[in-house]
Amino acid sequence: MFKAIQITKNEDYSAALVTLDEAVLAEGEVVVKVDYSTLNYKDALAITGKGPVVRQFPMVPGIDFAGVVSASDDARFKAGDRVLLNGYGVGEVHWGGLAQYARVKADWLLPLPESLSPKQAMSLGTAGYTAMLCVQALERFGITPDHGDIVVSGAAGGVGSVAIYLLAQRGYRVVASTGRSADQAYLTALGATEVVDRAALSEKGKPLQKERWAGAIDVAGSHTLANICASLQYGGAVAACGLAQGMDLPATVAPFILRGITLLGIDSVYCPVAQRKQAWASLATEIDPQMLEDMTTEIALSETIEQAGELLAGNIRGRVVVDVNR
Repeated sequence: MFKAIQITKNEDYSAALVTLDEAVLAEGEVVVKVDYSTLNYKDALAITGKGPVVRQFPMVPGIDFAGVVSASDDARFKAGDRVLLNGYGVGEVHWGGLAQYARVKADWLLPLPESLSPKQAMSLGTAGYTAMLCVQALERFGITPDHGDIVVSGAAGGVGSVAIYLLAQRGYRVVASTGRSADQAYLTALGATEVVDRAALSEKGKPLQKERWAGAIDVAGSHTLANICASLQYGGAVAACGLAQGMDLPATVAPFILRGITLLGIDSVYCPVAQRKQAWASLATEIDPQMLEDMTTEIALSETIEQAGELLAGNIRGRVVVDVNR
């Protein structure tokens, strides 16, 4: 028997902390005793029902987990191996990590980097892994620190926090866009050179605006992404990985055909294994443990449902790691 957050949808949509039998675990070749999971934006949408994340019921949410293999029918993993998982529809169409046990396909697991503890891995989680994918995408595109400023939207959130740190460590001048002025000291400590009010980007703007940014990492979508595109420098690029403001993109082709900008789509869910390994290897060597500790809030599994609402309300900054065993 094990504890889990379970979402059901009968007459009403609801999430509850329940006790389940291991026999009801989802299909897969590997059973993992979960040590830590996370509370991401997508998890909060799933738990509260405020977004169409869950597509099968009942569902155990949690798009991330790290733990130890307890049983395996796949030669690549054996009992005692430390592993982590991000994405692959876990927590959406396949039972996820906000539970003390998970059974998943072996193809979805990565060995946990030696230098990271399960808690540290989940302090990064999908948010940190996505931030690294965004930074690496901008670098592959050819944007270097001498090209100019990089703007990061949703700066005080999980993706934004890690992205600011990674960019600053690489020598970029980072402009943090946030709706919480109280977080200025936090963002500056991560490496942001300048902090701007997100209202400057989140309202409807002109199709083509003053050139400001060499590049960008955007978690918002909607008007924010449209305004970033409209104010990129000639030949600039934005790595888009989220839809916190909305799924729409009320933009025009003007910045694309007049300034040659590029929109780089970042998918963390089905990202190829080679890119995943590269991202996690880089995170394992580049992240300062104290910085990670400072940006992380730890909660118990029993607190997850309440904290999901707080996250969507914008009352949580940085990362939230979930100790599923308390």
